[in-house]
Amino acid sequence: MATLSDAEVQERLSGLQDWRLEGGVIVRDLKVEDFAAALALVQRVGEAAEAANHHPDILVHGWNKVRFTLMTHSAGGLTDADLRLAGQIDGLV
Repeated sequence: MATLSDAEVQERLSGLQDWRLEGGVIVRDLKVEDFAAALALVQRVGEAAEAANHHPDILVHGWNKVRFTLMTHSAGGLTDADLRLAGQIDGLV
């Protein structure tokens, strides 16, 4: 799978919600209602990630914050799969 250039990533990020390029990965931080909502969001994203066979790093912190980090480790950078999954995550939020 081919990696995307920084320009391609920036262009694709413009169509997504609140994602940012940070040190070679894309990141989205969310604040949800409570801990239960954070866990429910993680479950929904986990199901989508399994279906896509592409898995984000997920951090639940505080009692109502979730961070998603995407990068294709096997390709050594950002790929189309990362941006597609970011779009799916946006739809699940």
